[in-house]
Amino acid sequence: MNMISMNVVTLLYLVASVCFIQALKGLSSPSTARMGNVFGMSGMAIAVVTTIALMFKLQEQIRTGGMGFGLVLLGVVVGGAIGAVAARRVEMTKMPELVAAMHSLIGLAAVCIAIAAVSEPWAFNIAARGAGLPFGNRLELFIGTFVGAVTFSGSVIAFGKLAGKYKFRLFQGAPVRYPGQHLINLLVAIAIVALGLVFCFSDGAAPAWTPYIVMAALAFVLGVLIIIPIGGADMPVVVSMLNSYSGWAAAGIGFSLNNSMLIIAGSLVGSSGAILSYIMCKAMNRSFFNVILGGFGGEAVALDTGAKEQRPVKSGSPEDAAFILQNAESVIIVPGYGLAVARAQHTVKELVDKLTEHGVTVRYAIHPVAGRMPGHMNVLLAEAEVPYDQVAEMEDINGEFGQTDVVLVLGANDVVNPAAKDPKSPIAGMPILEAYKAKSIIVNKRSMASGYAGLDNDLFYQPNTMMVFGDAKKVIEAMVKAVE
Repeated sequence: MNMISMNVVTLLYLVASVCFIQALKGLSSPSTARMGNVFGMSGMAIAVVTTIALMFKLQEQIRTGGMGFGLVLLGVVVGGAIGAVAARRVEMTKMPELVAAMHSLIGLAAVCIAIAAVSEPWAFNIAARGAGLPFGNRLELFIGTFVGAVTFSGSVIAFGKLAGKYKFRLFQGAPVRYPGQHLINLLVAIAIVALGLVFCFSDGAAPAWTPYIVMAALAFVLGVLIIIPIGGADMPVVVSMLNSYSGWAAAGIGFSLNNSMLIIAGSLVGSSGAILSYIMCKAMNRSFFNVILGGFGGEAVALDTGAKEQRPVKSGSPEDAAFILQNAESVIIVPGYGLAVARAQHTVKELVDKLTEHGVTVRYAIHPVAGRMPGHMNVLLAEAEVPYDQVAEMEDINGEFGQTDVVLVLGANDVVNPAAKDPKSPIAGMPILEAYKAKSIIVNKRSMASGYAGLDNDLFYQPNTMMVFGDAKKVIEAMVKAVE
């Protein structure tokens, strides 16, 4: 059955690729995010249908009968059902874990495809039946397997660290470190490259399975080893990095299979993930290699173990905070992870509406790494239908804090810590929202606990700061009732 020509396949893959590019463009702004999602789903639907049609065209060569189509159908139904249920049930605070889990599956899929291609290269048009794999394809499959295996095991560890509910030591947020750790990682990486080269330069029709399998196993181990010494503060950057890895793994396999769709889609994911990692590192004043070699997490443990200096703080009630807000002319709200955990975005919107009715000018200030991943706060506010013109990024609003009457900080910590201005601080140079410059500051937190960086926040002790302790949603609900 010749259902589709290769020219049509190439054209449809090109259309799907354009849809993916438009999806990335749309997702760059909250106002166009919905259309971006539509483009992304359309592109994936075109790619899946085209691939199934291509399978029909090549069924005589594949020689799997109906089994291959049954497995594809099973994968689409089961995977689609799991994805739909997960998307409906996942909380925004758990989104980074979901992303890490998805990346792990992409990496594992790349490894499985590579193993299949090494075993039966003729089925993928890589080589004639009985012929050996060309060197170029061996190299591509080695790289795809290596990156895919590291992505899978590394993403599993990142998932466990982000979830924070597993007792297994490797899944806990604190870094796991031991003597000679970097040397061991280096030796494992060298062994992987050496075994990969043995596989690439092996002659004969039969693949060199022993070096290939050992190389893949060591790559799985390396993925664990490079992630466990990284603490919770850097985990969002790690998730972004693994996102990039998964894309490059898919692109590498695409070259081996001569599949333009995999090459383009993988390159888009890889490059966008790398750019996002750079943006996040810049927002935390970190270098990418500094993150990989361990960073905030390790320092946080060391800093948090000593006795903390007892410093006086001024606290108040939600009613006190509501009075201050209601009598202000300008207010900037800084949302953070505490707001996301309490799911208080709708209540905040209600408070802002009431303040606006009283003539108060209210804006939201968003730090690039507020919450658990970039865009986290933007999505929460969009969910509450906050107008886009009220939301400002850090570089656009930082100059306004000095002229603002009140700043309301909701669950944010490190992103407003003035310690970043201290050259001796572990977070020295980290760009922050300059809330400390405002005339009055109201901070809502459950407790005085430190943030991801494990540092005390000097903002909480300023004479013009009032702490309002409690769950963000309950506190803000009380503020709404108190606003006349």
